[in-house]
Amino acid sequence: MHRTIENAVKQASEVILGKEKQIRLALACLLARGHLLIEDLPGVGKTTLAHVLAQTLGLNFHRIQFTSDLLPADILGVSVFDRESAAFQFHPGPIFAQVILADEVNRATPKTQSALLEAMEEHQVTVEGETRPLPRPFFVIATQNPAHQIGTFPLPESQLDRFLMRIELGYPDARAERALLQGTERRDMIAGLRPALGADELQALQDEVRRVHVSDALLDYLQALLDHTRQSPHYHFGLSPRAGLALLHAAQAWALMAGRDYVLPEDIQIVLPGVVSHRLRGAEDASVGNADPASRLLQAVAVP
Repeated sequence: MHRTIENAVKQASEVILGKEKQIRLALACLLARGHLLIEDLPGVGKTTLAHVLAQTLGLNFHRIQFTSDLLPADILGVSVFDRESAAFQFHPGPIFAQVILADEVNRATPKTQSALLEAMEEHQVTVEGETRPLPRPFFVIATQNPAHQIGTFPLPESQLDRFLMRIELGYPDARAERALLQGTERRDMIAGLRPALGADELQALQDEVRRVHVSDALLDYLQALLDHTRQSPHYHFGLSPRAGLALLHAAQAWALMAGRDYVLPEDIQIVLPGVVSHRLRGAEDASVGNADPASRLLQAVAVP
């Protein structure tokens, strides 16, 4: 299984140049059965990464371009009257796929954004009073532009919390950018990708993640991190129990990807920024300065 994961990372890294860590974090998020939010400036490869992940996982894939005029029915589906059967027939929306790319999710209105809530949490949607299950596995990979850009509607905390992890890509280094400028068109490379994992293999890996051993001492460390955010005046509010579970499962996934059946403190430390960066808000206090909330947390809590 470790070799399968490494093949997936290698294949993705051939398209997304110089971003192996972000690719590994994204795969860890999906192996932990979480949803992924990719936030960065336009043009740095957010959508390309989402396409590569879907292609590499070999799953059914739909892209939804979020715009200000998008309606919930455009995502979930709608019933249309059929004259032949003299009955309403439900036409599923693009949400009925194993991998959903919610492109520029913060350009849609809050009402439309909320259409994703039930799907992300319950893996089902309720349309016209009837609950309909979604395919399994089911992932939402959302991209968004920074909140200060024109035409964005900030995601509320309740929806941000549905994403297990948020990552940023950033600009490529000089070597990766030169290879990008001289290389093959990324869209052509994506079209030529072969699935490195199948649905059955993916679900087997997800089951294996939950069996990765977590010692009592490591749980003490994780709880100390959570408790610090709740007690420290440096944060507006502390991390929730859901955030604690997300951190645990992401660390288990990272350990599995490293070929281990047990979690180390370093696994928690490497996934923590992605798991808590969209959940923690630093107190706007002169004594706090501009320190990143996740970095401040790691510095404040010692490993037992």
